[in-house]
Amino acid sequence: MNQPKKVFVGLSGGVDSSVAAKRLLASGYNVTGVFIKVWHPDFLVCNWEAERLDAMRVAARLRIPFLTCDAEAAYRDAVAAYFIESYRAGKTPNPDVMCNKEVKFGAFMKFAEAHGADYIATGHYAQHISDTLVRGIDTNKDQSYFLWTLTPEQLAYTLLPVGNSTKDLIRAEAKAAGLLTAEKKDSQGICFLGHVDIPDFLSHYITLTPGNVLNEAGEVVGTHRGAFVYTIGQRQGFTLETKDSNRTPHYVIYKDITANTITVSATQPTQAVSSSVLLGTITLRRNITVGNTFSAQSRYRQTPFTVTIIAISDETITLEINDTTDAVAAGQSCVLYDHDVCVGGGMIL
Repeated sequence: MNQPKKVFVGLSGGVDSSVAAKRLLASGYNVTGVFIKVWHPDFLVCNWEAERLDAMRVAARLRIPFLTCDAEAAYRDAVAAYFIESYRAGKTPNPDVMCNKEVKFGAFMKFAEAHGADYIATGHYAQHISDTLVRGIDTNKDQSYFLWTLTPEQLAYTLLPVGNSTKDLIRAEAKAAGLLTAEKKDSQGICFLGHVDIPDFLSHYITLTPGNVLNEAGEVVGTHRGAFVYTIGQRQGFTLETKDSNRTPHYVIYKDITANTITVSATQPTQAVSSSVLLGTITLRRNITVGNTFSAQSRYRQTPFTVTIIAISDETITLEINDTTDAVAAGQSCVLYDHDVCVGGGMIL
């Protein structure tokens, strides 16, 4: 009758998930560590075996059971394929958002349910408070942006043990507990794949043809690696013909997939005040109505900007931009917040 709740913790081999498991164990949960194995293309160097070994060592240190969840198919078919096809369509994907949706809160959650777990837990810097998803305390590490697709049902099944702490505190706690991950560097880059050269990665699946870089007058001023791989606001990855070392940075302000050109400007592109943005693939954890105002982010760690809901349908939401902000691009995630509470979001159409 009083058996402790069973929690499957996604142990990645990093410090955050290690402390998540430690904290849940200390709180009296029946904790099992689970390493999530995903797909990697043959041409990329992969260190998943080393990461799994670190995760296993953490589980051994904490004296908790350890399992492996095979999520290769989910990652290959729902994350990698989405990433590739988004670029092929000229959009800007967010693989970390899709990875959370399809792998951590998809395949892993199903794995946990099938094994009788009452909850899953991850090392995300976000908080689950009173049935809401709330920003993490550490503003530099807050990862609620990447969790906007969580449905109310998924959130109810999820524990987020480290979101109420700063990174420094998490590392200190791991060190005090003798966890080998205490000083391990944070993973960077694409979810599970790490740092990859995106044009090189895509070249294995999409034919990338070098093309011309144009200025705002339509004059050829340089070359690029293939229009597919650029996003609005990008300031690197193309070559300008002039060699002026004092030249100001140039930003991509437009791309033409058909003509295989990108247009650049020395002025960073912005989204005009009073312009509208259409969102699809919506997930919301509360009811919203026309006239509601929220803060929003269309990129991770972006300074939030204010939006007003001006239209709602069964499948889309239209936002009006109230503040000058970075230009948005089709395919990006736009996440809505009521103060620190993440209400949900959608993908920019």
